[in-house]
Amino acid sequence: MSSTQKLVRQSVSLPPRVASRVRSLARASGASANRVIVDLIESGLEARALEKLRFEELADRLMRARDPLEQKRLKEDLARMTFGD
Repeated sequence: MSSTQKLVRQSVSLPPRVASRVRSLARASGASANRVIVDLIESGLEARALEKLRFEELADRLMRARDPLEQKRLKEDLARMTFGD
């Protein structure tokens, strides 16, 4: 994070089980619980962006696909991404 960025203080309530896991991760990594929470949020945001990109790529492939078996497989992949297994 750039030193010129203004930080925003945000309060978050965590369920006890999650808070315990955060504290464990903090102890194991030698970081503060706050740093662990920020890292987890950043990782989650990146994962969501990558998931959206993958979805869009699969949708593009589906639109171009001419083989019925490939279309079926791509539809199943998109359904799994959207609704889970």
